[in-house]
Amino acid sequence: MSDTDAAPKAPQRSKEQLNADIEKTRADLKATLDAIEFKLNLPKQARHAAHRVKSRIATLRDQNPIGFAVGVAAAVAAVGIAAVLGFRSASKK
Repeated sequence: MSDTDAAPKAPQRSKEQLNADIEKTRADLKATLDAIEFKLNLPKQARHAAHRVKSRIATLRDQNPIGFAVGVAAAVAAVGIAAVLGFRSASKK
């Protein structure tokens, strides 16, 4: 048995198929590098998180305006109460 008999032949592929594989590999590599860059870029992550929160708030406001108003009022009251209690405890010292 000779070496040429034992080695399987590689499938023949057209130039177009090879170019398509190269382009797909480049796109995959670009996506991977973009994901790595995003994970390491904390300011970009913070902007993205802020955008998500703003989007969720806008959705809640549009879907349930009364519930949104009650939530905002409760948050404002909680901050006000915390401020008053903080000022009182600071003035007692």
